[in-house]
Amino acid sequence: MAQERKIICILCPNCCELDVSYEGKEILSIENDRCPRGLEYASEELFNPARTLITTVPIKSRNWKTVSVRTTKPVPKSRIFDVYDEVKKIRLRAPINRGDIIIENVLGFGADVIATRTVKE
Repeated sequence: MAQERKIICILCPNCCELDVSYEGKEILSIENDRCPRGLEYASEELFNPARTLITTVPIKSRNWKTVSVRTTKPVPKSRIFDVYDEVKKIRLRAPINRGDIIIENVLGFGADVIATRTVKE
């Protein structure tokens, strides 16, 4: 039995409000897509949703209390809080450079958690 869902595509500035009809893991039809990337986005969002985690972790520094971190690629949306729980365990000490790997291959998803700011002291 076919299901329908509205999805707002965020891959380009058009921000199309897609009307998607799908059954199982197959998209039957898609409407209101103004570029070819809408089908790709709808498929990912319906069948394999993922998000990039962006947060902060505590750091021992003279001038800063936290440093921002993010994953290098999206992780499964259903496991985002598991990744967050791993990040919450981290306590850093200055100096930290932007791009430093804080957690490598977090939970085996192939995404590293990296610092997004440099904290010298």
